[in-house]
Amino acid sequence: MLADLETLVTCESYSTDHAAVARSARVVAEQGSRLLGASPRTLVNGGVSHVQWTFGTPRVLLLGHHDTVWPIGSLKTHPWSVRQGIARGPGVFDMKAGLVQMFHALASLPTLDGVCVLVTGDEETGSGTSRALIEDLARRCAATFVLEPSAPGGALKTSRKGVSLYDITVRGRAAHSGLEPDNGVNAATELAHQILALQHIADAVTARTGPGTTVTPTLMSAGTTANTVPARADLSVDVRVPGADAQEAVDRLVRSLQPHVPDAELKIAGGPNRPPLDPAASAELFALATELAARHGLGPLQQAAVGGASDGNYTAGAGCPTLDGLGAVGDGAHADHEHIVTAAMPARARLLAHLVGAVQ
Repeated sequence: MLADLETLVTCESYSTDHAAVARSARVVAEQGSRLLGASPRTLVNGGVSHVQWTFGTPRVLLLGHHDTVWPIGSLKTHPWSVRQGIARGPGVFDMKAGLVQMFHALASLPTLDGVCVLVTGDEETGSGTSRALIEDLARRCAATFVLEPSAPGGALKTSRKGVSLYDITVRGRAAHSGLEPDNGVNAATELAHQILALQHIADAVTARTGPGTTVTPTLMSAGTTANTVPARADLSVDVRVPGADAQEAVDRLVRSLQPHVPDAELKIAGGPNRPPLDPAASAELFALATELAARHGLGPLQQAAVGGASDGNYTAGAGCPTLDGLGAVGDGAHADHEHIVTAAMPARARLLAHLVGAVQ
């Protein structure tokens, strides 16, 4: 398993580098073919490479992704290593170890009939080219198991917040900031008003639907030179919500934002990206996992609700029971300390194999 993990981690697969993602897809296909005894379909949508295996009529979907947030060259600063039971490297936790565990789990089964495996190449950027495929497969299956990394301590993820993403553009009017600032319309000032308004939106939705909603300004830019009134300002906004009612409320309020600065113009793009993964979508599968873990000496299992989203949000939103966080045990997704606990890999693979066997 560690040899296979090294192969995946040392093939860098930064999401926005489609050539690198294509190389990674070939490596994933080769590894899966060796362990599953069958060649996959490689699907290229919008330049992004996804890998799919289907055995018979699918009843269970195993879902993962091979792209990472790590730019090409990250191996130089975050090299692959295994020391004292800890493996490190870009994407090792999120989520290449999960792919290795998945392949080895499936390789241990007497039959793969009824299994569909989908490994996408754009999860980290919102699954724009794979969402329709994911949802279509999920609607045809009785269960989805997501090989994203576990929550702290190895807990399975039985609830995820929904995600909405917005881009706010302010159009103003340029002017010399020393000679005639009053002739300009300051887009940066208008953007400041909008940032404050976004905080009021979070407070209003929390008061109406309960805690858990966050509205976070992230990327921001304005202006062209230090002595010019900014004619344009841009803001990206990341929204996380605990339920569909909160997601709808935020969307209505964001789209109702109005300019404060006279003559400023406001454009709002984006909207809901991933629906929430409701605990009800995971309840029966977590109960099954708990029973199987106890029976085979792999427990006790813990569950967690998390703020991060995954493609499991899509499968649950499509009506397919979904259990997430079945991948690696470790920590540091997207961070310098990203790592996995190697000793946990075989047990996680065995748990997945028992789950798949029970649903097939």
